[in-house]
Amino acid sequence: MRQTDFGQVANSYARSREDIPVALMESLQLRNIFFAGKKIADIGAGTGALTRKMAMRNADVVGIEPSHELRAQALALNVTKNFQIPYLHGTAEATGLEDSKFDIVTVMRAWHWFDRQKAIAEIKRILKGKGTLIVIDSGFLTGTTVIAKTFEVLSKYVEGGLTPAGSKADSKLRMNGFPVEWFKEWQESGFDLRDFYKLNYTVEFSKQEWLDRIESVSWMAGSEESIRKQALLELSSTISEQEPFRVLHECNVCLLRLSE
Repeated sequence: MRQTDFGQVANSYARSREDIPVALMESLQLRNIFFAGKKIADIGAGTGALTRKMAMRNADVVGIEPSHELRAQALALNVTKNFQIPYLHGTAEATGLEDSKFDIVTVMRAWHWFDRQKAIAEIKRILKGKGTLIVIDSGFLTGTTVIAKTFEVLSKYVEGGLTPAGSKADSKLRMNGFPVEWFKEWQESGFDLRDFYKLNYTVEFSKQEWLDRIESVSWMAGSEESIRKQALLELSSTISEQEPFRVLHECNVCLLRLSE
Protein backbone atom coordinates (compact mmCIF):
# COMPACT_ATOMS: atom_id res chain seq x y z
CA MET A 1 0.00 0.00 0.00
CA ARG A 2 1.33 3.39 -0.98
CA GLN A 3 1.95 5.66 2.01
CA THR A 4 1.15 9.37 1.92
CA ASP A 5 3.61 11.88 3.33
CA PHE A 6 1.42 14.34 5.22
CA GLY A 7 4.56 16.08 6.45
CA GLN A 8 4.81 18.04 3.21
CA VAL A 9 1.45 19.69 4.00
CA ALA A 10 2.04 20.00 7.77
CA ASN A 11 1.23 23.72 7.93
CA SER A 12 -2.14 23.30 6.23
CA TYR A 13 -2.79 20.16 8.27
CA ALA A 14 -2.24 22.02 11.55
CA ARG A 15 -4.49 24.91 10.48
CA SER A 16 -7.40 22.82 9.26
CA ARG A 17 -7.62 19.64 11.35
CA GLU A 18 -9.09 21.01 14.57
CA ASP A 19 -12.57 19.94 13.49
CA ILE A 20 -13.27 17.50 16.34
CA PRO A 21 -16.85 18.09 17.50
CA VAL A 22 -17.75 18.49 21.16
CA ALA A 23 -20.39 15.84 20.48
CA LEU A 24 -17.63 13.24 20.05
CA MET A 25 -16.28 13.68 23.55
CA GLU A 26 -19.80 13.83 24.98
CA SER A 27 -20.76 10.63 23.14
CA LEU A 28 -17.79 8.79 24.64
CA GLN A 29 -18.70 9.96 28.13
CA LEU A 30 -22.26 8.71 27.63
CA ARG A 31 -20.72 5.31 26.88
CA ASN A 32 -18.68 5.33 30.09
CA ILE A 33 -15.41 6.29 28.42
CA PHE A 34 -13.76 8.69 30.87
CA PHE A 35 -10.29 10.15 30.33
CA ALA A 36 -9.41 11.70 33.70
CA GLY A 37 -6.43 9.93 35.24
CA LYS A 38 -6.23 7.34 32.46
CA LYS A 39 -3.02 6.51 30.62
CA ILE A 40 -3.73 6.93 26.92
CA ALA A 41 -1.68 6.46 23.76
CA ASP A 42 -2.95 8.39 20.74
CA ILE A 43 -1.42 6.63 17.73
CA GLY A 44 -1.08 8.52 14.47
CA ALA A 45 -1.59 11.69 16.50
CA GLY A 46 -0.82 14.04 13.63
CA THR A 47 -0.75 17.61 14.92
CA GLY A 48 -2.45 16.57 18.16
CA ALA A 49 -6.08 17.61 17.72
CA LEU A 50 -7.55 14.58 19.50
CA THR A 51 -4.62 14.35 21.93
CA ARG A 52 -5.35 17.86 23.19
CA LYS A 53 -9.06 17.11 23.61
CA MET A 54 -8.18 14.23 25.93
CA ALA A 55 -5.55 16.23 27.81
CA MET A 56 -8.20 18.89 28.45
CA ARG A 57 -10.13 16.15 30.25
CA ASN A 58 -7.13 15.39 32.50
CA ALA A 59 -5.86 12.32 30.68
CA ASP A 60 -2.23 11.23 31.02
CA VAL A 61 -1.82 11.10 27.25
CA VAL A 62 1.09 10.65 24.85
CA GLY A 63 0.94 11.20 21.09
CA ILE A 64 2.75 8.80 18.74
CA GLU A 65 3.44 10.13 15.23
CA PRO A 66 5.92 9.03 12.53
CA SER A 67 6.06 12.38 10.69
CA HIS A 68 8.71 14.76 12.00
CA GLU A 69 6.87 17.72 10.46
CA LEU A 70 3.50 16.87 12.02
CA ARG A 71 5.14 16.25 15.40
CA ALA A 72 6.85 19.62 15.18
CA GLN A 73 3.46 21.27 14.58
CA ALA A 74 1.98 19.42 17.57
CA LEU A 75 4.82 20.55 19.83
CA ALA A 76 4.46 24.14 18.60
CA LEU A 77 0.75 24.00 19.43
CA ASN A 78 1.70 22.80 22.91
CA VAL A 79 3.36 26.18 23.39
CA THR A 80 0.64 28.37 21.88
CA LYS A 81 -2.20 26.46 23.57
CA ASN A 82 -0.41 25.88 26.90
CA PHE A 83 -0.14 22.09 26.91
CA GLN A 84 2.72 19.82 27.95
CA ILE A 85 1.79 16.72 25.96
CA PRO A 86 4.71 14.50 24.92
CA TYR A 87 4.77 13.65 21.22
CA LEU A 88 7.10 10.77 20.40
CA HIS A 89 8.40 9.39 17.15
CA GLY A 90 6.87 6.01 16.48
CA THR A 91 4.47 4.06 14.30
CA ALA A 92 1.39 1.98 14.97
CA GLU A 93 3.51 -1.09 14.32
CA ALA A 94 6.36 0.02 16.62
CA THR A 95 5.29 2.64 19.15
CA GLY A 96 8.33 2.35 21.41
CA LEU A 97 6.02 2.38 24.44
CA GLU A 98 6.16 0.09 27.46
CA ASP A 99 4.27 -3.19 27.78
CA SER A 100 0.84 -3.27 29.43
CA LYS A 101 0.86 0.36 30.60
CA PHE A 102 -2.11 1.96 28.84
CA ASP A 103 -5.79 1.98 29.73
CA ILE A 104 -6.86 3.30 26.32
CA VAL A 105 -5.39 3.48 22.83
CA THR A 106 -6.97 5.93 20.39
CA VAL A 107 -6.60 6.11 16.62
CA MET A 108 -8.25 8.90 14.65
CA ARG A 109 -8.26 9.16 10.85
CA ALA A 110 -5.29 6.79 10.61
CA TRP A 111 -6.24 3.09 10.84
CA HIS A 112 -6.40 2.78 7.06
CA TRP A 113 -2.69 3.68 6.82
CA PHE A 114 -1.50 0.93 9.19
CA ASP A 115 -0.16 -2.56 8.62
CA ARG A 116 -3.20 -3.72 10.53
CA GLN A 117 -2.02 -7.09 11.85
CA LYS A 118 1.22 -5.61 13.15
CA ALA A 119 -0.63 -2.63 14.59
CA ILE A 120 -3.10 -4.88 16.41
CA ALA A 121 -0.24 -6.90 17.92
CA GLU A 122 1.50 -3.70 19.04
CA ILE A 123 -1.66 -2.25 20.56
CA LYS A 124 -2.31 -5.48 22.45
CA ARG A 125 1.26 -5.31 23.77
CA ILE A 126 0.93 -1.81 25.23
CA LEU A 127 -2.65 -2.10 26.53
CA LYS A 128 -3.46 -3.29 30.02
CA GLY A 129 -5.73 -6.31 30.38
CA LYS A 130 -9.32 -5.42 29.40
CA GLY A 131 -7.95 -2.20 27.87
CA THR A 132 -9.95 -0.14 25.39
CA LEU A 133 -9.21 0.61 21.74
CA ILE A 134 -11.08 3.53 20.17
CA VAL A 135 -10.91 3.82 16.38
CA ILE A 136 -12.39 7.02 14.93
CA ASP A 137 -12.74 8.27 11.40
CA SER A 138 -14.30 11.45 10.09
CA GLY A 139 -14.60 13.44 6.92
CA PHE A 140 -16.80 15.79 4.95
CA LEU A 141 -19.90 14.61 3.13
CA THR A 142 -21.10 15.37 -0.38
CA GLY A 143 -24.23 17.32 -1.16
CA THR A 144 -23.10 20.95 -1.11
CA THR A 145 -21.98 23.16 -3.97
CA VAL A 146 -18.50 23.73 -2.55
CA ILE A 147 -17.92 19.97 -2.29
CA ALA A 148 -19.14 19.35 -5.84
CA LYS A 149 -16.89 22.07 -7.25
CA THR A 150 -13.96 20.84 -5.17
CA PHE A 151 -14.28 17.27 -6.43
CA GLU A 152 -14.64 18.52 -10.00
CA VAL A 153 -11.34 20.37 -9.75
CA LEU A 154 -9.42 17.69 -7.86
CA SER A 155 -10.46 14.95 -10.29
CA LYS A 156 -8.37 16.72 -12.94
CA TYR A 157 -5.20 16.53 -10.85
CA VAL A 158 -5.30 13.38 -8.73
CA GLU A 159 -3.58 10.47 -10.43
CA GLY A 160 -5.80 7.39 -10.31
CA GLY A 161 -8.91 9.34 -9.40
CA LEU A 162 -10.54 10.22 -6.09
CA THR A 163 -10.38 6.74 -4.59
CA PRO A 164 -10.74 5.97 -0.86
CA ALA A 165 -7.56 6.49 1.16
CA GLY A 166 -5.13 3.76 2.16
CA SER A 167 -6.52 0.27 2.71
CA LYS A 168 -10.09 1.54 2.35
CA ALA A 169 -9.50 1.38 -1.39
CA ASP A 170 -9.07 -2.40 -1.13
CA SER A 171 -12.46 -3.01 0.47
CA LYS A 172 -15.58 -3.67 -1.56
CA LEU A 173 -17.93 -3.25 1.40
CA ARG A 174 -17.89 -0.66 4.16
CA MET A 175 -20.15 0.09 7.13
CA ASN A 176 -20.25 3.76 8.09
CA GLY A 177 -17.00 4.14 6.19
CA PHE A 178 -15.22 1.24 7.96
CA PRO A 179 -14.23 -1.73 5.78
CA VAL A 180 -16.03 -4.84 7.05
CA GLU A 181 -12.72 -6.71 7.13
CA TRP A 182 -11.57 -4.61 10.07
CA PHE A 183 -14.31 -5.95 12.36
CA LYS A 184 -13.36 -9.56 11.66
CA GLU A 185 -9.68 -8.79 12.25
CA TRP A 186 -10.40 -7.12 15.58
CA GLN A 187 -12.62 -9.97 16.73
CA GLU A 188 -10.14 -12.67 15.73
CA SER A 189 -7.40 -10.76 17.59
CA GLY A 190 -9.27 -10.70 20.89
CA PHE A 191 -11.07 -7.36 20.74
CA ASP A 192 -14.76 -7.38 21.59
CA LEU A 193 -16.94 -4.80 19.88
CA ARG A 194 -18.61 -2.62 22.54
CA ASP A 195 -20.24 -0.03 20.31
CA PHE A 196 -20.18 1.35 16.79
CA TYR A 197 -21.96 4.58 16.00
CA LYS A 198 -22.06 7.68 13.82
CA LEU A 199 -22.25 11.41 14.53
CA ASN A 200 -23.06 14.18 12.05
CA TYR A 201 -21.73 17.69 12.58
CA THR A 202 -21.15 20.88 10.60
CA VAL A 203 -17.89 22.79 10.24
CA GLU A 204 -17.68 26.37 9.00
CA PHE A 205 -14.75 27.32 6.77
CA SER A 206 -13.54 30.58 5.34
CA LYS A 207 -12.29 30.27 1.79
CA GLN A 208 -8.65 30.07 2.93
CA GLU A 209 -9.51 27.56 5.63
CA TRP A 210 -11.21 25.38 3.02
CA LEU A 211 -8.17 25.55 0.76
CA ASP A 212 -6.00 24.52 3.73
CA ARG A 213 -8.37 21.65 4.47
CA ILE A 214 -8.22 20.41 0.91
CA GLU A 215 -4.44 20.68 0.76
CA SER A 216 -4.28 18.42 3.81
CA VAL A 217 -6.38 15.56 2.38
CA SER A 218 -4.53 12.47 1.20
CA TRP A 219 -5.28 13.14 -2.48
CA MET A 220 -3.38 16.42 -2.34
CA ALA A 221 -0.78 15.42 0.26
CA GLY A 222 0.29 12.59 -2.03
CA SER A 223 0.76 14.88 -5.04
CA GLU A 224 3.85 16.74 -6.10
CA GLU A 225 4.07 20.32 -4.87
CA SER A 226 3.68 21.82 -8.35
CA ILE A 227 0.51 19.82 -9.01
CA ARG A 228 -0.85 20.65 -5.56
CA LYS A 229 -0.30 24.38 -6.08
CA GLN A 230 -1.91 24.32 -9.51
CA ALA A 231 -4.96 22.42 -8.22
CA LEU A 232 -5.41 24.79 -5.28
CA LEU A 233 -5.06 27.83 -7.53
CA GLU A 234 -7.80 26.53 -9.82
CA LEU A 235 -9.97 25.62 -6.84
CA SER A 236 -9.54 29.12 -5.40
CA SER A 237 -10.76 30.68 -8.64
CA THR A 238 -13.66 28.20 -8.94
CA ILE A 239 -15.36 28.27 -5.57
CA SER A 240 -17.59 31.14 -4.48
CA GLU A 241 -16.27 34.04 -2.47
CA GLN A 242 -19.31 33.75 -0.21
CA GLU A 243 -18.24 32.78 3.29
CA PRO A 244 -18.42 30.90 5.49
CA PHE A 245 -18.81 27.53 3.81
CA ARG A 246 -20.94 25.24 5.98
CA VAL A 247 -19.78 21.70 5.34
CA LEU A 248 -21.51 18.65 6.79
CA HIS A 249 -19.16 16.05 8.28
CA GLU A 250 -19.58 12.51 9.51
CA CYS A 251 -17.71 11.01 12.46
CA ASN A 252 -17.69 7.23 12.89
CA VAL A 253 -16.60 5.69 16.18
CA CYS A 254 -15.76 2.09 17.04
CA LEU A 255 -15.26 1.09 20.70
CA LEU A 256 -13.41 -2.16 21.33
CA ARG A 257 -12.28 -3.87 24.52
CA LEU A 258 -9.47 -6.37 24.85
CA SER A 259 -11.04 -9.58 26.07
CA GLU A 260 -7.85 -11.03 27.58
